[in-house]
Amino acid sequence: MTGMTSIIIPTYNGLHLLAPCVESIRKHTPVPYEIIVVDNGSVDGTVEYCIREKLILISMPSNAGFPAACNKGLSIADGDHLMLLNNDCLASRGWLTNLLAALYSSGDVGMVGPVTNYASGRQQVETSYSSREEYERFAAAWNQPDPSKWEETRRIVGLCLLFKRKVLQDVGFLDERFSPGHFEDDDYCYRARAYGYRLLICKDTFIHHEGSASFKAGHPNGWDAMVSRGRQLFIEKWGVDPHAFL
Repeated sequence: MTGMTSIIIPTYNGLHLLAPCVESIRKHTPVPYEIIVVDNGSVDGTVEYCIREKLILISMPSNAGFPAACNKGLSIADGDHLMLLNNDCLASRGWLTNLLAALYSSGDVGMVGPVTNYASGRQQVETSYSSREEYERFAAAWNQPDPSKWEETRRIVGLCLLFKRKVLQDVGFLDERFSPGHFEDDDYCYRARAYGYRLLICKDTFIHHEGSASFKAGHPNGWDAMVSRGRQLFIEKWGVDPHAFL
């Protein structure tokens, strides 16, 4: 497997999260990649940071939400493999190499994701670190390549979702009716499976996730309402409760 991975990171007033995220990617990713930051109208210096760090930047005039930002990034991505990554994640040693190995382990595998400290469903695992340094050691020990730890699943949380370009060509873009966010990742996984693609959780790959930090900052009073709205949209669209796939 060769080629480049496009890592698309939507962000909104999250420079304090974005900067360490980018730093961790640069530190732990020896395989070819590009970083595309889609800024949703931040006023915290994100644009200036991206220019200074020579990142590919799409600067939106206002906060269009997570699905729309992802689609903007996907529309300009040059990579053979595409990743949607939350700005509050930290990469780890071997993370992308392990994920790519699983993604290209079979022609019918379309999407893969890691395990983490904070996620709904089967991707959350117990951790034992309390600092950045401890996390680095924890993840390095965890991320030993082991195909026996790849598990087929019906959903992958969009905090770190890696998929083949052919999936984008076949399935299309994220459904922006789920904006500002929640359940657009469940919807995308459902569509990919309907197209015949298999999804894998890579339990040999761990990354840190701060946990819905940007959403809670941008929507401090409407968190539960947004979750409920996204779930209801999914039910109306597909006639099934997405919680059935947890």
